[in-house]
Amino acid sequence: MLPAKTLANSPSDWWRHAVIYQIYPRSFADGNGDGVGDLAGIISRLPAIAELGVDAIWLSPFYRSPQKDAGYDVSDYCDVDPIFGTLTEAETLITTAHDLGLRIIVDVVPNHSSDQHEWFQAALAAESGSPERERYMFRDGHGETGEFPPNNWESVFGGPAWSRTTNPDGSAGQWYLHIFDQSQPDFNWDNPEV
Repeated sequence: MLPAKTLANSPSDWWRHAVIYQIYPRSFADGNGDGVGDLAGIISRLPAIAELGVDAIWLSPFYRSPQKDAGYDVSDYCDVDPIFGTLTEAETLITTAHDLGLRIIVDVVPNHSSDQHEWFQAALAAESGSPERERYMFRDGHGETGEFPPNNWESVFGGPAWSRTTNPDGSAGQWYLHIFDQSQPDFNWDNPEV
């Protein structure tokens, strides 16, 4: 192990003394005139941000999303939501920021996905115990017919942290965990595929 003093001076902990400017893309700057902030708007303001002496920008999520929770309900981690722009614009933002000496931090949402994510949709269509369901936290309920949630956990947003699914035949199914909103099913971090 390295002594704390050595670690404190290493380039990998640049953030300890950095000035970091947070940007919420939806409201920061509108580059295409549609009334919604976007990547083009952010790109246009990067020189002004760099002039402030900022070391890095921290971007709230701009992944493809149904936008039920300000982009924290990600439906595709590999794409930009069209309201914010394109992958090409994301690449331009990164290149421009780096050319101006700015580092970039992007919020990653590793706890859950949107219920519209292809993995969760596949899980809903799959049987209990299937590989698709194992990507998320599906559990059988308590009671004679599983009518009660697996435990009494509450969601951060209020109400139970479990929602019951409906099987393809219309019968009541398993429950899935959502520590946040019902539209944000939690990943199963014990699953190597996740």
